[in-house]
Parts: sequence; structure tokens; C-alpha cells
Amino acid sequence: MKKTGRGWLWALIIIVIAAAATWYFWPKDDGEQRINTTKAELRDIEVVVTATGRLQPLDYVDVGAQVSGQLETLHVEVGDNVIAEEILAEIDATVLEARLDGVRAQLRFQQAQLRERKATLDLAEINLARQERLFVDRATPEELVQSAEATARAEAARLDAVQAQIEQTESSLRADEANLNYTRIFAPMSGTVTSIAARRGQTLNAAQTTPTIMTIADLSTMLVEAQVSEADISRLRNGMDVYFTTLGNRGQRWYSNLQLIEPTPVVENNVVLYNALFEIPNPDGELLPQMTTQVFFVVQSAEQVVAVPASAIRPTGRNQGEVRVMRNGQVEAVSVELGISDRVHTEIKSGLSAGDEIVMPSAAGMPAGAGRMGRG
Repeated sequence: MKKTGRGWLWALIIIVIAAAATWYFWPKDDGEQRINTTKAELRDIEVVVTATGRLQPLDYVDVGAQVSGQLETLHVEVGDNVIAEEILAEIDATVLEARLDGVRAQLRFQQAQLRERKATLDLAEINLARQERLFVDRATPEELVQSAEATARAEAARLDAVQAQIEQTESSLRADEANLNYTRIFAPMSGTVTSIAARRGQTLNAAQTTPTIMTIADLSTMLVEAQVSEADISRLRNGMDVYFTTLGNRGQRWYSNLQLIEPTPVVENNVVLYNALFEIPNPDGELLPQMTTQVFFVVQSAEQVVAVPASAIRPTGRNQGEVRVMRNGQVEAVSVELGISDRVHTEIKSGLSAGDEIVMPSAAGMPAGAGRMGRG
């Protein structure tokens, strides 16, 4: 029991000592108002319009099939770099080759018919000439001459008909040869294979619509498509500076100039948005299609100007304001000329210098009164 009593006594002593130390070292409130200050500093200020955008290749093409058939071979994969006229895929050409053989055989048959008709026409013309000589010698009646003339004209017409059939077959032959060539699909441009929509063995039907096999894009130059709200679109102009960051690399900025504002809006959930477009070189391939971007259109900018927090300024007129400055331990109200503001910092064109000690508003939102810096 005695040990327990002594334990309580020591605990009480420790508590008393701790309370005394806390009281002694606690900051003393001398009743003097504390003043929060900051420094006027040189900084860059930008007035920007922000928007969200997406990256797209500036130049791309959907490679499709012009003939129907089974996709027999794919020579490339997603991510492969290809050059113009490089073969990409092949479609089974069995049916087209058989059709082409049939047209060629038909053409040979018609060419044989043409030779036969030419021989028949030659015979009819010879017979007509003989009948005309006999008619001159009054050795044959006029009816036989007329019959020979009619026969010659008929054979000439038959010859023309065969010639027309040959021309029609030759046209079909050229079309079938072209279709056969279409079974070998070549790259229409140099670039990177960004997607493949068809698979080996798939049947392609080009009867109604052109089936897309793959997409090739030139990733050396990208296009940023930013959607700007109707409230901000009037602040944009072609040629203005613009930069953006990506979600994966917010520390790096890509710079360009605004090139086009599309006049037709896009309405999403009753929000009217306008597409603002600009190009950006991509020589290292860091930017990829469909990347999300945070875009900043620079409306105004100033480099290395004297600036103070916007909350430290009390407006007094157009481009005029008042800032409370700590000088020689006293707070003074200084009239300043204001420049641009990004809503966080405001440019001071005159009235202050870099390094001046600026009095910030008190917690209650009122400027701090005159007095010395208080410290407990």
C-alpha cells in the first residue's frame, strides 16, 4: 500500500512540473496585433484560357479492301513502321483468278470470231465485185448484184458487232485484272500502323461498304483538338500562343500557335463547346494518339515583372489600386498602377519594387492596422 501511495505522489509531481513548463514556454499574448507579410517579387504572369483536349495524328488513313474475299495474309502488326507502296495484306484471289481466266478465254473466242467475220466479209466483197463486172457485161441480172451488195453490208455489220463485243470483253478484262491487283493491299502513305481492325482468315465484304483493315498514321506531326467553352471562345484568336501538358508528363510543356477555331460547335450534355485546333511537331514520338491534354491559350503575358498576391490589393479605380506596405516598422498605404493578373498574382507597373514587404489582409478579411510585428 505504501508503494502504491508513493507512485501516485510521483505521478502528481510530474503532472505539476509539466503544467508549469507549458505555462512558462507558451507564447505570451501582449495584446499587439500580428501582421502577415510577404515580399513583392519578380515573376512571369500569364492570363490563360484553359481547356481539355486530345491528340490526333495530323495525317492518317484507314486502309480498306476494294474486293470481297477471305483475308489470307497480314504482313504487318500494330506499331510497325511502313513506307508508301509497301505490301500490307493479301486477300484470297482464287475466285478472281478463275473469273479472269474465263474472261481471257472469252476474249480469245471473240477474236477468233473476228477473224472469221473478216474472212466472210472478204468473200462477200469478192462476190460483189464479180457480180458488178458481170452486170457491166450484161452477164448477170441486177437482182444478183443487189443481193451481193446486201450480203457484203451484212457481213460488215457482223464484223462491227464482233469488234464491239471484243471491246466490251477487253473492258471487263481490265476491270478483273484491277480487282485481282486489289487483292494485294499496299500502303498508301508512309507512317505507323496504329490499329488493325481485321484478322487473318476473316471474310471481307466490299459489296456495300469498304471494310477497314487497318489504320496508318504519320506520328511525326500531331494535331491537338481542344474543346473550349462558349464563354471563353471569344477570347481566342488565330495565331495566339498556346501550350499544353499531358496527364503522364505534367512537368513538360509543348508550345505552338492556335491555327483554327471550328465554327460549328459540339453540344455535350447541353454544354456548347468549340474545337480549337493546332499542330505540334513530334519528332521523338513522345506524343501518341488519344492522349488527354491540358491546354492553355495565352491571352496576355508579362515576363519578370514586379508582382504581389492579388488578395493584397484594394482596387481604387481603373488599373489603380492600393497596397499596404511595411516600411521602417510601420504600415503605409501605397497607390500602385496595376497590370495583368492571373487571379493569384497581379502585375505592379509602378509604385512598388521587388523586395518590398507587403502586408496581407488579416484573417477577418480586413487590412491589418498600423503597428509593429508582434511576437510572443
